[in-house]
Amino acid sequence: MMQIALFGNPNIGKTSLFNQLTGSYEYVGNWSGVTVEEKIGLLKNKQAKLVDLPGTYSLNPLSRDERVVTEFLLRNHFTSIINIVDASQLQRNLHLTIELLEFGKPLMIGLNMIDVAKSRGIEINIQNLSNKLDVAIQPIIARTGKGCNQLLEKITYEEKLPQEPFRLDYGVIIETGISKLVDLLYECPIDLPSKRWLAIQFYSGNDTVKTYLERLLNHALLLELLAETEKELLETTGQTLQDAIFEKREQFIRTVLNDSVVITNEVRQSLTDKIDRFATNKYLGMPIFLTLLYFMFMITFNWIGSPLSDALDSFLSGPFTNLLENILYKFGTSAYLFNLILDGIVPGVGGVLVFVPQIFILFFFISVLEDSGYMARISLVMDRIMQSIGLNGKAFIPMVIGFGCNVPGIMSARTIEQPKERLITILLTPLMSCSARLPVYALFAGVFFGENQALVVLSLYTMGVVLALVLAKLFSKTMLKSEASVFVIELPPYRVPHLGTLAKSTWDKGKGFIKKAGTFIFGGTVVIWLLSVVGRSGFNVTMDDSLLAELGGFLAPVFAPLGFGSWQAAVALLTGFLAKESVVSTLNIVYHTSSTAFLQGVVADSYTPLSAYSFLVFILLYIPCLATVATIKKETGSMKWTIFSMVYPFIIAYVISFIIFQGGNLLGL
Repeated sequence: MMQIALFGNPNIGKTSLFNQLTGSYEYVGNWSGVTVEEKIGLLKNKQAKLVDLPGTYSLNPLSRDERVVTEFLLRNHFTSIINIVDASQLQRNLHLTIELLEFGKPLMIGLNMIDVAKSRGIEINIQNLSNKLDVAIQPIIARTGKGCNQLLEKITYEEKLPQEPFRLDYGVIIETGISKLVDLLYECPIDLPSKRWLAIQFYSGNDTVKTYLERLLNHALLLELLAETEKELLETTGQTLQDAIFEKREQFIRTVLNDSVVITNEVRQSLTDKIDRFATNKYLGMPIFLTLLYFMFMITFNWIGSPLSDALDSFLSGPFTNLLENILYKFGTSAYLFNLILDGIVPGVGGVLVFVPQIFILFFFISVLEDSGYMARISLVMDRIMQSIGLNGKAFIPMVIGFGCNVPGIMSARTIEQPKERLITILLTPLMSCSARLPVYALFAGVFFGENQALVVLSLYTMGVVLALVLAKLFSKTMLKSEASVFVIELPPYRVPHLGTLAKSTWDKGKGFIKKAGTFIFGGTVVIWLLSVVGRSGFNVTMDDSLLAELGGFLAPVFAPLGFGSWQAAVALLTGFLAKESVVSTLNIVYHTSSTAFLQGVVADSYTPLSAYSFLVFILLYIPCLATVATIKKETGSMKWTIFSMVYPFIIAYVISFIIFQGGNLLGL
């Protein structure tokens, strides 16, 4: 089967196009690095596989995710290329196009954002552009799917794509160097990618290609060839190899665009520019962001989300439980299985599922921020703060993604070029309040803080971010000093969110929560229930005599100074390491409650507002969940840093919760 590779600059709709062509849904966001490794999908017409690769401005990689692209070209077999190009930024985008054309595979261009180009007064003669580049071009709008079906019809017919490799003349000196290296490569016994492309990449300073060639050819010979060509070029033109190659490409691109693009009506100040005067303002940007978050939480926890969750809770604890009970009686279910289902699985899994409306509402608003183009501005606003602590705005991107789930947030740190900055970001991203913590927030904030629960939840999110910034400053000044870096991010134009994209995005984020409730938490509730009915004296013991109570009683004194020294809280925190949602399901089982409403009553009797807030802060900060820890191990490749990522948050969580509870008691709160 044909395999087509999808290439493009960051944040120009590459993943949106992948979704349109395959019918699948991958995470889409308005910042670079959303795709951090290759993804493969089957085209809708079943005639080829499509590989979605991380966005990159050049095949000369600066970060780990960009290296994925070059490694793919060096080591993978594929039949053709789709290069998605931003119609409103052709001059910059075509640099990557030239590198791909030089690779020699059949290539087709998906000319995206033609609507944006038109709004900026940019008119493109597509036929002229196609003739100049000698490639087929299909105008598209990837967000809405316009033109994507036509692209799908064309890309699977290889005979319609150009077969001859693109050739750009780099001048006598560089061309001589290319010819010498190509001659050496013909002596290699293995099947290589385009030899001319390898030579051009080598001379343009691509370290990944250089490492690749050093395994095939004599290292000293390569260095000699490079030094000889570089010296001759410097003596003749005063340019470095990289500068000369870039300039030749830039000259070619300007020639192509002069014959293909006309600025009909240059817009002096677009709507995007007008909004950005406020949204990215040095003084207004952060207050605007916090205000938006506050209203998001009000809608999620007060105005809409809470009534919907209450209605779902009433259904699950009432009609659904009664129906299930009647069915179990009808089939003569054994007492143990009957109790397991009604006292374990239903309250455990149901206690998490009742928060699905709030989870989906929050994810919907996050998707709106992404699809509108605002999310990228948050990173730009944060760059000023991040620079002051030794990082840059790109490090905030994984943290923003971490609000949904820490795992993809940590993986997206691959976009950060500096290794030490990347490591700091990985270590701090778990401090971001992921969606798995929301059920715990909703439960306790709803009981103790009433109309102010949105403000309380906002304070937890803000605390995680502020603490991460403080620790970033500490780490970057002590054990992880790093060199200064430059922050570059693509700011897309503001757009009215597309309803279909919002629906897909919200579902994609939320389905993981439901899936976890139906699998991981389901299994966990079975184990927790069994431990709650088994004791030293055998089966069917009271809850207080169970192995679960014994385990919790052993751990409880550790948490007593923090205001939640009950064995029930200790057990909930223990299962929270496996999945943060399990805290609520565990509390439902250990308190033997049949609904969230009953659990809220028990929680109200077991905690005070002060101890409840201390508990929420501890949930926010303590050990990352098991999946996050496994991802940290994979991304860092270090057991030392993995253990550190588990130990330091626990210490910080303990200290801050201790200060909150004991300090609050001293103040008479």
